[in-house]
Amino acid sequence: MKDQWNDVDRYLKDTVVGPDEALEQAIGATTEAGMPAIEVTAAQGKLLMLLARIRGARKVLEIGTLGGFSTIWLARGMDDDGRVISCEYEPRHAEVAQRNLERAGVSAKVDIRVGAALDTLDGLKDEAPFDLFFIDADKANNPKYLEWAVKLSRPGSVIVLDNVVRGGSVRDGAVAEGTGASGGTVEDEDIRGTREALELLGSHPNLDSTAIQTVGAKGWDGFALAVVV
Repeated sequence: MKDQWNDVDRYLKDTVVGPDEALEQAIGATTEAGMPAIEVTAAQGKLLMLLARIRGARKVLEIGTLGGFSTIWLARGMDDDGRVISCEYEPRHAEVAQRNLERAGVSAKVDIRVGAALDTLDGLKDEAPFDLFFIDADKANNPKYLEWAVKLSRPGSVIVLDNVVRGGSVRDGAVAEGTGASGGTVEDEDIRGTREALELLGSHPNLDSTAIQTVGAKGWDGFALAVVV
């Protein structure tokens, strides 16, 4: 079945999204640097670009840069005076991303902030509000990232939270004993954080939200989408 998902993703990329040399080079550079292949698909990246364009976003906040693949798409959805602030914990990832952004011709729109995202977010109050948020970092901190997104938003801001289905494991709230920060394994911590973020999306008085499960080249997963009200 997954082979079929991959085939359909390739078909959609070739037919609807189209070829893109800069993005192919970005993926190649990310792979060559030994970084994990966990970037969004081309179709998902194009969705982010369209959301930025539909929203008329002038300020975007991304949490989790990796190799800059999604960052490129977000920057492309903005006018020349738009700005993306992207938070990345790993300095080496930020270096690879910066080169990819320059190669794609969007580096003037992007400011990569290196360090723990929660520390960075605390220092962004003077640069708020942001029009669009893309949260795609360590999943255990998803509830905190979401809370910060609301704090740094305004009515009409859009929030996208990635990887909310996790192969269906999000439906199971059990956390096994292990070595995670609060007693569970890393994967359990990620599931816990994702579930708490989804519960927050469904109950927060200032968010109107939905969540969509997807299948494709990245397996069985999904994303949540919210508008600040």
